[in-house]
Amino acid sequence: MITVLAGGVGAARYLAGQLLVTPDTDVTAVVNVADDVELHGLHISPDIDTIIYTLSGAIDTGRGWGLADETWNALDELRALGLDAWFNLGDRDIGTHLFRTTLLREGLSLSDVTARLASARGLRCRVLPVSDQPIETRVTLASGGEIGFQEYFVRLAHGVAISRVRFAGVDEAHPAPAVLDAIAAADVVVIAPSNPVVSIGPVLAVDGVTEALAARRERNVAVSPIVAGAALKGPADRMLRELGEESSVVGVARRYREVIAALVIDEADADLASAVAATGVRPVVAPTIMSSPEAAAELARRTVAAVRP
Repeated sequence: MITVLAGGVGAARYLAGQLLVTPDTDVTAVVNVADDVELHGLHISPDIDTIIYTLSGAIDTGRGWGLADETWNALDELRALGLDAWFNLGDRDIGTHLFRTTLLREGLSLSDVTARLASARGLRCRVLPVSDQPIETRVTLASGGEIGFQEYFVRLAHGVAISRVRFAGVDEAHPAPAVLDAIAAADVVVIAPSNPVVSIGPVLAVDGVTEALAARRERNVAVSPIVAGAALKGPADRMLRELGEESSVVGVARRYREVIAALVIDEADADLASAVAATGVRPVVAPTIMSSPEAAAELARRTVAAVRP
């Protein structure tokens, strides 16, 4: 069994590659929920939805999020009525959020709702929220003031400097059912090429997750989302620098060294392999840019092989 800690577009693409080389029923995704937000009365789970949409083939490949063949009538109507609807929600996507919100209000857990959404889209792999309790990433701006992650990421287009990130509610959160078992029972745990700060950081912060990973460190591996000092997508590189960390594969190794034995780094960073090794993490040099499904599959194959018994 392969368990993948996941969040964001990079993780979704990696998981799609993993499913090309591993039986679907042997793959479990443990997904970040600290990006979740309530807007217009709807519970929105961006990372969960991006993974389910991607793995089911329903994703809008041009945007990398949301559903293909989308329309925007509901959002246009909200704006015409004078609402500041800054978070883009397509009409079909709203259907997903209505489904989730309705079932949550009926008393189902986020894990139960996620399982239903994955099954409805034909997925046979498991998609688990890391926690059923609410966690919210909060960002302190360098200019002062704290805002929610989606306001930083979407409304401000992550174009402002930050000085701090915290995960509100994480001290009260527990791993969702099956999360710790999925980590303990896995042949290999993979930390996907996701933002280390805001996609993987909240997952590791949930009580018991880091401890469960550390207990089986030699069978855990991460894929660096930083290539030649830059993030391929999103603000991970800037966030690391603004928080006083190194935006490089070495910085990623330092972040994860307590829970992984190996780090897959791109060929562009081969000259930093010895510096990665100096952190106590074994570097594995391989092409990491998932330019096609075949490239993602080969990355998944080499990543798992790096620590598979």
